[in-house]
Amino acid sequence: MLYLYHREAGASTLTLTGDEHRYLFRVRRHKASDILYLRNLEDGLLYRYEVLSIDKRSVILSLLSSEELEVKAPRPLHIGWCIIDPKNIEKVLPSLNEMGVEKITFIYCKRSQKSFKPDFKRLEKILLNSSQQSGRSVMMQLGISESLEAFLEQYPESYLLNFSDNRLDDAADMVETIVIGCEGGLHTEECALFKPEKIVGFATPLVLKSESAACAAAAKLLL
Repeated sequence: MLYLYHREAGASTLTLTGDEHRYLFRVRRHKASDILYLRNLEDGLLYRYEVLSIDKRSVILSLLSSEELEVKAPRPLHIGWCIIDPKNIEKVLPSLNEMGVEKITFIYCKRSQKSFKPDFKRLEKILLNSSQQSGRSVMMQLGISESLEAFLEQYPESYLLNFSDNRLDDAADMVETIVIGCEGGLHTEECALFKPEKIVGFATPLVLKSESAACAAAAKLLL
């Protein structure tokens, strides 16, 4: 873990209890005078704290210094992800976060199961743990759209990842928002919403699962 997340990081003193205390006291076995680094994932600052006291119930920290240290991908990437089983989303979300995806908007496409509903509180917890491990300094944004049409009204310059002779590699410098279909792909009516030049694909005949495609696209565009 490269830092500890706390929403009030930056305050002159902090008192940690609960999960944060258990991690520092039982797992990391910190003691008084140890130095810890904290972030609030909002201001891009890394805060340096000293442990004033630590016991079986709480940890008291004192702020020593702060520095502006942003750790993020070299370019923004927004994924419009047609909703799949939330369990599968949760499995790859840490990887997408570590690669630096700036935002994911979940889209209810024609072939998305309406019973699938992302648990944003659970996803946020996953992102917090991933960010602490990877060092990411700004929280990934999450959103939801009721249809692909509504999404494209808001993000008209989006690209679609699909089977295509247009290679994603060739369009990489122009892609800021890319749509990933759900299992079974997009409906033909939805594909028709994109201009042919806005539909890009990989140089493979293999069919990827939605979550595999999301990771592959992020890797090609960000790493």
